[in-house]
Amino acid sequence: MKVARFVLKIVAMSLIAAAAVCAVIAYWDKLMELGQTACGKLKEKKECICKSEYDDYVE
Repeated sequence: MKVARFVLKIVAMSLIAAAAVCAVIAYWDKLMELGQTACGKLKEKKECICKSEYDDYVE
């Protein structure tokens, strides 16, 4: 009985891993878009932080 439970746990873990891989493959384009959006927003914040207060004035 213990062996059967162990085998069922291994099968369940394999199915969970397969489902996760399928979800990543199915939503790959949306995940990439989300990552690019987040990266763009972080770059905008970094530019705001690094901007000097004297950048607006022309010499």
